Amino acid sequence: MKLKNVRISFCQNLFVPGKMKNAKPEDKAKYSATFLIPKNDPQLKDIQAEIERVAALEWRDKAPAILKGLMAENRVCLHDGDTKPDYDGYEGNMYIRASSNDENRDGTKRAPPVVIDADKTILTVKSGKPYAGCYVNCAITIKAQNNEWGKRINAYLNVVQFLRDGDAFMSGVETEDDFDDVSNIGADDLA
Repeated sequence: MKLKNVRISFCQNLFVPGKMKNAKPEDKAKYSATFLIPKNDPQLKDIQAEIERVAALEWRDKAPAILKGLMAENRVCLHDGDTKPDYDGYEGNMYIRASSNDENRDGTKRAPPVVIDADKTILTVKSGKPYAGCYVNCAITIKAQNNEWGKRINAYLNVVQFLRDGDAFMSGVETEDDFDDVSNIGADDLA
């Protein structure tokens, strides 16, 4: 499904896969980003409908009860931003965290999500876009998980398109382009 004109947050693993702070050593690195959606945005109805649809496909008649339990346990990809008061931009929004694995179960590498500019040219980490706080369009896939790791409703990251600038969140990541070449500076210049 496509989400349009949403703010991106926690996108430091959009180009380079990483593990979450509380990851186990055996957990695989993932590409990931979080998307903020205003609570009055009509796209939320589409997201909720897709969550209910994939739950019904997986759990049939038990889907409403299972989905209610998953929501109570915070095991659904759509969350209330008001529960994250310390995070820039979350208040008054819902958020959806999407990720995709770096590797398949057999250990072969998986293609990263496609990241493009407004004109559809491919972006790299050096472009500085997208950054936490800007606006993007994205394509995600919502799927039910029902395996040895439990039941969940997950969002998988497919494509992110930079749409327009926004006020950067404080969690931005510095890149090598944010520094000057200081290789010719002597020790006396640093004193």
